[in-house]
Amino acid sequence: MPLRLFAWLLLCPVTLLAQSAPAPAKSQPPIPDAPTLLRQVVAHQRQMDSLRENYTYREQQVVQKLDSHGHIQSTKTSEFRVFFVHTHEIDELIGKNGRPLGPGAKRKQQKLVQREIAKAEDTPPGQSSGHPTVSVSQLLAIMRLSHPRRTILDGRPTLVFDFTGKRHAPAHGKTLRTLRKLTGTIWIDEKDREVRRLDARFDADFHMGWGLVSVAKGSTFNFTQRPMRGQLWLPAGARIHLVAHALGFFGYRADVTVTDSDYQVFHAGATQLPGAHVIPPASKQPQK
Repeated sequence: MPLRLFAWLLLCPVTLLAQSAPAPAKSQPPIPDAPTLLRQVVAHQRQMDSLRENYTYREQQVVQKLDSHGHIQSTKTSEFRVFFVHTHEIDELIGKNGRPLGPGAKRKQQKLVQREIAKAEDTPPGQSSGHPTVSVSQLLAIMRLSHPRRTILDGRPTLVFDFTGKRHAPAHGKTLRTLRKLTGTIWIDEKDREVRRLDARFDADFHMGWGLVSVAKGSTFNFTQRPMRGQLWLPAGARIHLVAHALGFFGYRADVTVTDSDYQVFHAGATQLPGAHVIPPASKQPQK
C-alpha cells in the first residue's frame, strides 16, 4: 500500500496538487467537532482494515531518481500484487521494468511472501509485524485537526481540515515518530467517514539513523482512496517527492508515483497463498 512505501522510503535512503469544486452555497449542517470526527473516522477505518482481507489488487510503483536540478537520472518500475493477512499488508513483487519475474526470482519472491504471511498470521491486527509499515488508522491517531471547511470532491460532500502531528502523541516505532513531524491537509468523505485524500509535507529537516541521514524540508506525500461497493474504500494511489541527505552532503532526490488498480474481491472461505494470493472456492469467481 502507498503508506507502506512511504514508510520504507523514510527508513532507506510529496508538493501535492489538489483541486476541488467549491462548496455548495445552500445551508449545510454543522461540521462535527474534530475529536468526535476523528474517533468516527478511526473506527470506520479499522472496519475497512478487516474488510480489505477479502480483496487483492495490483500496484505499480514508478521511482524516478532526480539530480540536484530536478532532472530525471533514472526510472525504475515495479509491479506488485497486494493482499492482507490479519490486516497486515503483503506485497508480492511480480514484475520489474515492464517484465514479469523470471523463474528463479519468482521462486525467491514466493519464499519471501510465505515468510511474511507466517509473520502476519502470528501478529495481532494493529501491531507491527516487523516491517516499516503505517496504517491510515495509526496516522489519524497522531493528528491534530484545525480550520474545518466543506467542499465537493468527485461529486461527494467532503470535510476538509488542516492537520499537524501531535508532537508528544504515543507512537511506537521510528516511522510513526517520524510522521509526527508532518503537517498538511486531509479530505474526509462526509457520508462514509473515510479518508479520501491526504496531503502531507515536512516543514523542517528530520534526522534519523543517529543523525547520519535526514529527510529534508520540502519532502511531500499524497495519498488517495476510492469507494468500492457500498462503504468499502481501497487505496487509489500516491505521489511522493523525497529529498534526503546523508552525512550532511550526499543528496538523494526522487519522485515516486504509485497507482493501484485491478481490484478483485473474493468471497468468504477463500484461502490465501503466495503466488495465487487468494483462491476462491470452486463455486465462486473473483469479481472485478
